[in-house]
Amino acid sequence: MALRINDEIPNIHVSTDQGDYDLHDFIGGKWTVLFSHPKDFTPVCTTEFGAVAQLADEWAKRDTKVIGISVDGVEDHKKWKGDIESFAGSKAGFPIIADEDLAVAKAFDMLPAEAYLPDGRTPADSATVRSVFIVGPDNKLKLMMTYPMTIGRNFGEVLRALDALQLTYGVPLATPANWEVGQDVVVATSLDNEQAKEKYGDLDIRLPYLRFAKSPA
Repeated sequence: MALRINDEIPNIHVSTDQGDYDLHDFIGGKWTVLFSHPKDFTPVCTTEFGAVAQLADEWAKRDTKVIGISVDGVEDHKKWKGDIESFAGSKAGFPIIADEDLAVAKAFDMLPAEAYLPDGRTPADSATVRSVFIVGPDNKLKLMMTYPMTIGRNFGEVLRALDALQLTYGVPLATPANWEVGQDVVVATSLDNEQAKEKYGDLDIRLPYLRFAKSPA
């Protein structure tokens, strides 16, 4: 079964370069970003892991955990981290899942159930293991993005999406196109105008179904 938005993620037991975890225990009621890679020691992925390492203060500011995944083993992950930290100039303090049996890649629908890693494989054999998943404190999938191998991920966009998810979590708000922190938000149609004004103050009504309000602090 494909994993869809608001599905609970599978509570898989994983091995990482920092020890073993059940995914739900690792999340531990926090926002979590899981980002996947098709192989260690690959150029674009090294820049991406470096970008995540450089954003350590931003993840902490948002009380968000980060965990990587690559379909290689723990020892390779430990060696690769040396390259990542050398390139980024930052410590890569997050764990990386060793998904040699492809259990996580298959459970998150990045690879088909019959997929396997052939001898002498290249990153092309697991190319679709290049996704970002944002998981809520309820262990449910809130967002996913998948990229081809030639396109480095924009972790500024991941942060922007995380900010929007945290702002709108469990409340009748949404964010419009190209929203940035501090900009006006959209009020859900589940509230009528009076309810919306009582809750969020003055409205900027553009259409009967499109109403903006100041972003909550």
